[in-house]
Amino acid sequence: MAGAFEEETNLYNRIVLGSLLPEGVGETLPHWLQGWLRNYIGGTLVYFISSFLWCFYIYYLKRNLYIPKDAIPTNKAMLLQIAVAMKAMPFYVVLPTISEYMVEKGWTRCFASIDEVGWLAYFGNLAVYLTLVEFGIYWMHRELHDIKPLYKYLHATHHIYNKQNTLSPFAGLAFHPLDGIMQALPHVISLFLVRMHFRTHIALLFIEGIWTANIHDCIHGKLWPVMGAGYHTIHHTTYRHNYGHYTIWMDWMFGTLRDPEEDEAKKI
Repeated sequence: MAGAFEEETNLYNRIVLGSLLPEGVGETLPHWLQGWLRNYIGGTLVYFISSFLWCFYIYYLKRNLYIPKDAIPTNKAMLLQIAVAMKAMPFYVVLPTISEYMVEKGWTRCFASIDEVGWLAYFGNLAVYLTLVEFGIYWMHRELHDIKPLYKYLHATHHIYNKQNTLSPFAGLAFHPLDGIMQALPHVISLFLVRMHFRTHIALLFIEGIWTANIHDCIHGKLWPVMGAGYHTIHHTTYRHNYGHYTIWMDWMFGTLRDPEEDEAKKI
């Protein structure tokens, strides 16, 4: 079965590296380096494409509709966010490269094909996996605030963006490298706890890049129970609320939820 995982990662390597590198160059690299380079290219493309398109839509095509003109971050602020993210990107992708190695070695509970478990078990396992990830990211994020050295030396890098006119989709991956890795770690830990479809795991890691761009755009989507940008903007302004990831459930259960609409009503 481990061979099936390596065959799958080899396919991804050929698709990405074969398309972007001179013919045959990718195949000369060690397998682990092919995986790291493919993840680096993929992560960088996801970051720039999702962030640029979303910025173009909300700041130019829909200018003043979602965000007032004076609240749009400056180009200088966005370039700084890009610089921070690009410095960290080579380190971010070490985590999926290591997780792929562990999957290929058969150390995790991953399965290669949904036929191995059936669709009912696939969705059941996916629900458990996402719950574990939600729980893990909530507490990892919260401890990055509560443990002062972690905040000072790691998470504070991200929290220099603490106002609407400094937050943009490009801030989504503007972390200290170790901070970004720690917040993604629950995705990997969960592979040892629940049976998980390998391809879905890979897809969810890259969806993270799109999601983090979305929740830093300051637009409240009002789609309950999604932990959208309205909630996350409050997190950047109060530092003590809305640590959650995709949903509000963990903040609700652990008493750190602050609703954007209620918050806005109090200001009126």
